[in-house]
Amino acid sequence: MRAPGASDLGPVVTLGALFFIFGFVTWLNGPLITFVKLAFDLDDVSAFLVPMAFYLSYFFLALPSSAVLRRTGMKRGMALGLLVMAVGAVIFGQFTTMRQYAGTLIGLFVIGAGLSLLQTASNPYVSIVGPIDSAARRIAVMGICNKFAGLLAPLVFGALVLTGLDDFDARVKAALTVEARDALLNAFAAQVYWPYMIMAALLALLALWIARSSLPDIDPASANEGRLTGDASGLGGATTLSVFAYPHLWLGVVSLFLYVGVEVMAGDAIGVYGAGFAMPLSETRFFTSYTLAAMLVGYVVGLLVTPRFFSQQSYLAISGALGVVLTLGATMTSGALSVALIASLGFANAMMWPAIFPLAIRGLGRHTETGSALLIMAIAGGALMPYAFAVLKQTIDFQIAYAALAVPSYLFIFYYGARGWRAIRAS
Repeated sequence: MRAPGASDLGPVVTLGALFFIFGFVTWLNGPLITFVKLAFDLDDVSAFLVPMAFYLSYFFLALPSSAVLRRTGMKRGMALGLLVMAVGAVIFGQFTTMRQYAGTLIGLFVIGAGLSLLQTASNPYVSIVGPIDSAARRIAVMGICNKFAGLLAPLVFGALVLTGLDDFDARVKAALTVEARDALLNAFAAQVYWPYMIMAALLALLALWIARSSLPDIDPASANEGRLTGDASGLGGATTLSVFAYPHLWLGVVSLFLYVGVEVMAGDAIGVYGAGFAMPLSETRFFTSYTLAAMLVGYVVGLLVTPRFFSQQSYLAISGALGVVLTLGATMTSGALSVALIASLGFANAMMWPAIFPLAIRGLGRHTETGSALLIMAIAGGALMPYAFAVLKQTIDFQIAYAALAVPSYLFIFYYGARGWRAIRAS
């Protein structure tokens, strides 16, 4: 077991590589929405089953992941999560090539299941590998790795699969027979096969590397009993209470649910948002990268100013307020400016996860794995909120639909950063 306070440079470097890999996988969902719309000839609501299948796996498998981690330890649990992701990549590649949408969604669900196990282990690990006061800085480093991969993912996927989209769409519509149309769609769908087979192999190799690495196991119960500087909640690591007795955790779960929802909307739904202004596919396929670029800048800024100039909770409140301003600005403008403001939400979103996660799990002691699993379950916000946007925009203006979901979410996140993190536990 690794003693808290030991040098954490080695683990941070290893985890940085890990976060890069699963960031790349996660942020493929944005261009995948465009891909499945074409390959399977779907409407927006059906295409948004892509993030639905991916992120719902967190809800169903986070608590089982917590139980698995108690048996395997964090290190072996991370390796196991990578292997599950590799299996999901194989399933996705096979069924997508066969143009069987249900199988494609199953593959995405399995990839999400592996990520659920991986994140249930890695996020608390990063939080407690050093002082809890500076956890947001360490998670920000992980976020830079994650979002840099997310910036690259749409570009790589676009170069391999989504080239010539406008011409392809025209050729499909001009096909004279059903057979000719199906042949075009089959050839288009098959382009994902080898990229996903290669991804599966890389994930399996990474699992082997993690299993054999010097990455130490940490006992969460003993490492997470300290008090956050400035914490007036009375948390001192007492472990005799039920996990239900920590309101700061449950408010954090709600905050994380809303945060992931608005993050995925800004990253994965921005292409559909841009299409609302009649922007061509050749442009909208890159929009996810713009959001991720803004998030990358946000992580760098957050890394520089927290906790040196702002506490992680203060910066969270500022980020929530900025999210409200940018969303309202996007709603009151149109065209490229409106899309740019949605992409700028990546900056506001960047430091939300790094702040919410350590604030929510602080002082949980032996409940750390369970608290972490509950927070990972909240990633289901990425399944439900973008899907709600796709449904709402069928009946009301798409900009109003976006704001109706995003503004209340950012207001709650502002509340958690300003006051909610201080919630006194039940006696």
